[in-house]
Amino acid sequence: MSGKFELNAEMRSAKGTGASRRLRRAGKVPGILYGAGKDPVMLSFEHDPLWHHTRHEAFFTSILSIKVDGKIIDQAVLRDLHMHPYKPRVAHMDLQRVSATERLHLPVPLHFINQESAPGVKLQGGLVAHLVTEVDVSCLPSQLPEFLAVDVGNLHVGESIHLSNLAVPAGVTLTDLAHGNDLAVVTITVVRETVEVEEAAPVVEAAASAPETQAPKAEGK
Repeated sequence: MSGKFELNAEMRSAKGTGASRRLRRAGKVPGILYGAGKDPVMLSFEHDPLWHHTRHEAFFTSILSIKVDGKIIDQAVLRDLHMHPYKPRVAHMDLQRVSATERLHLPVPLHFINQESAPGVKLQGGLVAHLVTEVDVSCLPSQLPEFLAVDVGNLHVGESIHLSNLAVPAGVTLTDLAHGNDLAVVTITVVRETVEVEEAAPVVEAAASAPETQAPKAEGK
């Protein structure tokens, strides 16, 4: 089991909001590594290399190698990433250790392919609707996929692809499907034309709109 991404970390002992704030001012990200029956470890990471990793979708569904002093101390998966409220900066990171022999649960993104060539789009003018964009999977760390491909190439208008239709690698279980929830993940819908109808201006009869006039009374003789 090897990690596609390597994170260089430093051990840290100081805890609390003040200590974390000082780390961030120094360009570092506080984090915690826990799980696998071991004590939690407080770590810090250089912000910029970590930020570069987060630009890759695969970072969130990969086994990460945690290195301290140039040596790998553990393998982990990302469990939570706290971002700054309005700046493009990572504020904190939670990592969970993984064991080669223990199954883990992790959300995996769906990649939809052959959408433009689907008969429902190319021939029938429909629109592809993504009903689910990621699915929770259960598997051993070595079996963890970066994503699952959903081939829309044969769909017609009104047809859908469900979890049970997805091709998953050996050893990977879709959690919802295992619980009896065969969710639809994508469908092709009909494009409804919007016809604008101009409202006719109200016709007002001239007699109704003109002020009433009374005939002059005849003068007496």
